[in-house]
Amino acid sequence: MAQSVSETTDIAARLTRVYAPEEARRLNPLTLAYIGDAVYSDYIRRYLIARGLQNVNHLTRLAARYVRASAQAAAIRQLLPMLTEPEQDLVRRGRNTKSIPPKHADKMDYRYATGLEVLFGYLNLTGDTARERELMGRAIRATEAVWKKPS
Repeated sequence: MAQSVSETTDIAARLTRVYAPEEARRLNPLTLAYIGDAVYSDYIRRYLIARGLQNVNHLTRLAARYVRASAQAAAIRQLLPMLTEPEQDLVRRGRNTKSIPPKHADKMDYRYATGLEVLFGYLNLTGDTARERELMGRAIRATEAVWKKPS
């Protein structure tokens, strides 16, 4: 069954909707984390491909290192001092949201990672791509710097 033009237009509008900041702040933090997780993962995948990596197995393993809770927690801890007060509030809301971490994740790392995902979900839904990209670049550098530190 073919979709009408109005149904297609309605779908397109939902896909590209930009939320007002106050509207996005009213969303459940786990909803913001849900979209933020996808946004963060998408940026990591694009970054790795832009570095010239093409082996899908290697891409998958490397991407997992960037998006695991411990890496995201390390990144947000580095980003916190440079966040605005409203951004810090979003991270706090995400960090304080009741959720059950996976068995393999440290509880505090998981909470900080959720805070990072809330922030990226908010920036994405409000259409603040400049800030999203700036913080993503800093998060990648922070993650890679942790890997280079001697144990």
